[in-house]
Formats: sequence, structure tokens, C-alpha cells
Amino acid sequence: MTLVRLLLALLTAALLAPVASAQLAPAGERHIAIDLVAESDRPAPGSEVTLALVSKPDAGWHGYWKNPGDAGIETTLAWTLPAGVTAGPLEYPVPHRLLIGGLMNYVYQGPFTQFVTLGIPAGLAPGTALPIKVRADYLVCTNEICVPETRELETRLTVGDGAIDPARRADFDRWRAAMPKPLGSPARYAVADGMFRIAIPWPADAAAADPYFFPLAASGPSFSAPQTVRRAGDLLILETSAQGAGPPRIEGVLSVGDGNGFALTAMPGAVPAGDAPQTAGFDVALALTAFAGAVLGGLLLNIMPCVFPILSLKALSLARAGEDAGAARAEGLAYTAGAILACAALGGVLLLLRAGGEAVGWAFQLTDPRIILVLLLLVTAIALNLAGVFELPAPGAVNRLSARGSGGAFATGALAAFVATPCTGPFMGAALGTALVLPWWAAMLVFAGLGLGLALPFLAIGLSPALRRRLPRPGPWMERFRHILSVPMFLTALALAWVLGRQAGVDGMTLGLAAALLLALALWWTGSRQTRGSSRAWVPGAAAGALALAAIVLVERAPADAAPRVAALGAQPFTEATLARMQGEGRPVFAYFTADWCVTCKVNEKTAIETAAVAEAFKSGGVQVLVGDWTDGNPELGRFIEKHNRAGVPLYLWYAPGSATPQVLPQLLTTSMLTRLPAPQAAAVGG
Repeated sequence: MTLVRLLLALLTAALLAPVASAQLAPAGERHIAIDLVAESDRPAPGSEVTLALVSKPDAGWHGYWKNPGDAGIETTLAWTLPAGVTAGPLEYPVPHRLLIGGLMNYVYQGPFTQFVTLGIPAGLAPGTALPIKVRADYLVCTNEICVPETRELETRLTVGDGAIDPARRADFDRWRAAMPKPLGSPARYAVADGMFRIAIPWPADAAAADPYFFPLAASGPSFSAPQTVRRAGDLLILETSAQGAGPPRIEGVLSVGDGNGFALTAMPGAVPAGDAPQTAGFDVALALTAFAGAVLGGLLLNIMPCVFPILSLKALSLARAGEDAGAARAEGLAYTAGAILACAALGGVLLLLRAGGEAVGWAFQLTDPRIILVLLLLVTAIALNLAGVFELPAPGAVNRLSARGSGGAFATGALAAFVATPCTGPFMGAALGTALVLPWWAAMLVFAGLGLGLALPFLAIGLSPALRRRLPRPGPWMERFRHILSVPMFLTALALAWVLGRQAGVDGMTLGLAAALLLALALWWTGSRQTRGSSRAWVPGAAAGALALAAIVLVERAPADAAPRVAALGAQPFTEATLARMQGEGRPVFAYFTADWCVTCKVNEKTAIETAAVAEAFKSGGVQVLVGDWTDGNPELGRFIEKHNRAGVPLYLWYAPGSATPQVLPQLLTTSMLTRLPAPQAAAVGG
């Protein structure tokens, strides 16, 4: 079959471009650069080490997946290894589709990395040299010509302690993100009347942008025929033309967009009809649902303690300004523009990082203690302003913007969006998780929808004279209300100082509090100068602000604790291995994922999870609790969270005994919701 595919590839190229087919590469020229990289240069005896074949095709050229499709050949490797060392099969990342002349090719048109796992024999003495050599034979093509190539690659390992360089670990973590993840649940397929249909377990509320099934076998689904997609509850139904009789089992990869894929095995069985079909492609309904969820989630963010004071002050500023409809409308639109652009900018950076292989989610910036310090200083300044210590705006540039009626509102909207990022509420998590599997432009619309939802209350007040008439009339009470609003901002600053301590240790938190104190004293001095009408009243505040921000370069992440932090209820740190072991023992598992900077997470933990009623119910039901702490942006946790259609925390999963598929719980928990979970098996465990 390999020879047939090679001949077919060359014949296809000749038919498509007779002239170009003569343009074979000169001897010695290569169109794919390949590096052989070991995850650890010092593997331990009796362990395994992963080798990466890091490939970079020339512009316009492409390599092939294990099943190359209608034309092409897969890569073959011939190893020269030391005695006792073994090499596993070649592992491929999720491929792409390339249709040429009616032939479907499964290819890589950009940089891609393949893995091979080496087994290191036990008993080797430290310092033993392990020279590794491999001959790689592969096919590389453009849309017109194909060239078989051969590369001789080698590396040298030394038996040691298995240590992995942090930079190397980051590279391998990025490359692993492109590998298909195991789906975990078996699929079913059927061949009848010339059609191939496969039913793949996929939660009904989970996103799947441009789903496509890449089969590893040559029989079953047609490669070149289009695939249509249906839904049947928690099943994804893909249908296409059949080629040959169905084998006893079919293996392959389900691609769900944005380079994400899941390895699965399908056995013969009944496949339901499903909903009305749609061709595999951009799901407009899914994108609109995600946009609506983002708008609603952003709207709910306005009740968060770090956002509500900002919204309240802007609304009261309209009451103070009187009935100037034009000015109110301009402020509402400017505030909305600031919120939307800030959310879109954060979303754009998130997409760029993920495109580079980083396993990051929403509020990714809060895993950096330097950003936490900036937020601490910013929130402290806002709280002091609300408390009346000093007044804004003061610098001439800010005054000029405010005089135009929109600059201050725009900046306030952007500020509200930035300080709201630690919060995740209902609708928002699923919407942002869906955005990560949509095309980039649709994802940006979802992020913009979050900003629109955040700005909606103030926008409505700015555009509606009827709503503005319902606002309380200006009076002395406004100053008292403003002072009251400083309290939640001071509490937010306190929470940020705590997060800084968790990320940067006691020294980092002390440095942050010292910077905040310096800023507070300077702003108090600025306020006293403002009261006396002094010229250049902002000099102390500006100087101290610059010094406080200089502390950013001194803040560093504290070393990880030797023992991971866990929560109450006898919880253990989450790992997929621990989860698998608990499931193998038939135990019910409650797994939750949190972060110190996640306000919603902390509220749920104090009001629902870490309560006596839940502790008693979980104890009687034999429930094991696993906690995934995502404060530092752990990429392994990030990928696991992403698999459950979430862009960030919180995430709450309930695994009933014997069930491999979890129940995804709402993002706002109640005690009764959790105590009901172990009820069905409590009696059995207790007996």
C-alpha cells in the first residue's frame, strides 16, 4: 500500500503540473528541516524519555500524517540504539486537510513535531553514554511536485537522574499541546447503503468547531468525500461516503478546530439518525450562543465588588451632569468602547499565546505576580480616591480628555474590564471556553461580547433619558455614598495582597504592601496640596507612583512548595493519574479547579464547598475530593480544563462511581447542590 500511495502521489503531481514534475530537488537539497531533541539529556535507568522530531517544512511544502489520505506515504524510522534501549511507535500531532485535484491529503503545512518514546533499561550505571541514531524516510510535497527524502539524525544521551531543563520542558509542553488527547469513551460506526456513519461521544453543551474525523485505516470512510455533522444528545454524528467494508474496529482522530483533536476507537454498532445535518464548517449557531453567553456573563460582572463601585460612580456622574442628552450619550458610548477594546485586547493576546502552544486561559495575566502588583497599586489608588483622599482627574492631559466628554469615560470602561478579569460567573465560563475552539475572528467577537455585557448598564443609562430621570438627584448623600463604595475596593486590594503573597511569598507580599503604602502616603500628600490649591499638586503622587511601579522588577515568583497546597475535606492535589486511580477503585470523585485570584472560586469554596454539611455528606458517601490549583497557570491543568470546554476557572466536576464521563456542575454552587451528589451511593458505602 505504501508503494501504491507513493506512485499515486507522483502520478498525481505529473498530471497536475507536467512541467513542474521535472523540477525535482537537486541531490542533497532538503525541503523539511528536522531536529532530534530529547526531553531529558540525562534519562534515569529504568525510565522512559521522549524524543521529538521537530520539523519545519519550507514555504509551500508539506509533510504527511500517519495516514496520508488518498496520496502520499507515512514516515518510517530505522533506529540504531544501544543494547537494551527500545523505541516506541512514531506519534503524530493533529493533521490538516489539503484537497488537490479531488484527492484528499492529510498533511502538515507548517512546523510540526512528532514524538517517539525510548525505554531505558534498568541497571545502567550513571554516566553511561547512549548514542542514538535514526534514519527517517518521508515524502515532502508542494501542490505540484513530490520528493522522497531521507534524513540521518542523531543525539547523545547520558544515563543520569532524569532531570529536565525548564526551557526544554516548556518546549515539550508546547509540542504536546498539538497531540490528540485520548477521548476516553468508545465510539460506534456503521456502514450501510454506501454510507459510513460514526457516533462519537461528545457532550451536547461542548463546542466543536469544524469537526472532522481523520481515520487511520484505509477502509471505512472515504477520504475525499465531504463529511456532514449531526447532533444526537451527547453524540456527534459524522456521515460520509464509504470505501470498502468496515473493519472490526476503526481508529482515528476527531479534530474539533484550532488544532485540537482527540484519539478514539470505534466499534461496529447502531448509530442514531441525529438532528438535521450540517456540513462540517463554521457553526454560526454555536458562535451566536457563545456571544450571547459572553454578553450575559459580562453583564453579571457588574455586581462584583471590584466593578460595582466603578459602575456606580459613572452612573452618578451622569446624575451630577444634569440632562445633557448629547454628553450622556457620548459618555455611554465611550465607556462601552473602552470596555470592549480592553476585553478584545486581552482575548487577542490569549489567542496569540495559545497559537504559540501555551496552555493558558482567560485571566492568564493574573498568574504573573507582577500583574498582581500592578492591580494592587491601581485598586489602592481607586479606593483612596473614593475615600476622598485625593481627587481625579488632575493632570492636564486627563483634564483635556475629560473636557471633551469622552476620554475619561473610555479609560474608565477599559479600567473596569481590566479589574474584572479575576471574576468568572454563570454563562461566562462556557462562552469563553467555546470561543477557544471557534475561528479567531469569531472568538474575538465573543471577547468583545464580554466587554459589551460589562458596559451595558452604563450604556443603557447614557442612551435612555428615562433611566437617567430615575437616578437619584445630586446632593450631599453622593459624597457619603462615594466613601461607602471605597470599602469594597479596599477589600479588593486586601485580596490582591493575599494573592501576591501566595504567588511571590511573604517577601513579595511585603514588597507589594510597602509599595502600596508609599503610593498611599504620596496620594494623601497630593490631596492635601489639592485642598490648598497648590500648583503642581500631582508632583508627590507622580513621583511615588513611579517608585511604586519600580517594585515590579523586584517581584519574583516564589519557589513551589514541597507539598502542594490542598483545600479542606481531606482533599488531594489533582493529577490525571490520581483521578484514574480513584476511578479504578470505583470511588466517587469531586474534582474542582480554582485559583487564588478567582473571586468566584473563593466565594464558592467558603459558602458551599468547605462547609460542615458538605463535609458530612462527602464523608458518608465515601467521596474523594481532588483540587486543581491553577494560580500559577499550570499548563497540564490548563489543558485538562480546556478539555471540559472552559477557558479558565472555576470548574467543578462530579464523577459518579463507574463513570468515566463527569457531570460538569454550574459555576455558582450551593450547599444543597453538593450534598445531593453522593446521596445514591451513601448507603452502600456506609454499609
